[in-house]
Amino acid sequence: MSDHEGVRRRDVLKSIGITGAAVGIATTAAPLAPAEAQAQAAPHAHTHPPERNGEGADIFRYFTPPEAAVIVALVDTLIPKDDVGPGGVEVGVPIFIDRELAGAYGRGARMFLNGPFGEGTPQQGYQLPLPPADLYRVGIADLNAWCSRTRDGKTFDQLSTADRTAALKALEAGQAEFAQIPSRTFFSILLQNTMEGYFADPMYGGNRNSAVWAMIGFPGAVGMYADLIEQYRNKQYVAAPKSIRDLS
Repeated sequence: MSDHEGVRRRDVLKSIGITGAAVGIATTAAPLAPAEAQAQAAPHAHTHPPERNGEGADIFRYFTPPEAAVIVALVDTLIPKDDVGPGGVEVGVPIFIDRELAGAYGRGARMFLNGPFGEGTPQQGYQLPLPPADLYRVGIADLNAWCSRTRDGKTFDQLSTADRTAALKALEAGQAEFAQIPSRTFFSILLQNTMEGYFADPMYGGNRNSAVWAMIGFPGAVGMYADLIEQYRNKQYVAAPKSIRDLS
């Protein structure tokens, strides 16, 4: 959450995305079966498209309305829309996180959740007994309680943009006094899931309309370019990004 002069948050996101795309293109691993390919593209996610109500608004499956309002505010603060590209809310990151928590990832299906539990070093990773869905529910409650104590009774979603940014910096530094879980742990998982949703295949709810892939110039889930080599030799290859669903 640092704001170095001349370096915008979105420029950092673009560089991360381009690096990740380059790594994926350079792989020499054997082709994956369709189910394995989907799992690798978004290992925690559902394959269901986002649901909409009659007015076109997203439907949250896991978060309650007050929790959803906080998640939307958190994502919008982490990745706001700007002149470089779309914001996290615009491309459906809150829905991506909601879908994750409503499924196997939220239940901690691939996590070791047996004790003993203790305070670990930063290198030891996640050290809590809570599966991700519970972590979010407790974390949002702790965040709102902390904001209420320190920000005139307001919940996180009721804060100004400047106060939201300051609050997230306190979480990142572990300076926010949460009652039930470490604030730094909540921030770490939130940031990880936000990035996953921002760059994920659109079929999982985030990166809506492949807008983020288009921003970073990533062609998406296309593995073969042999028939285009001669046509584009020494020329820039520009193509609309394709989702896994586009190839089925």
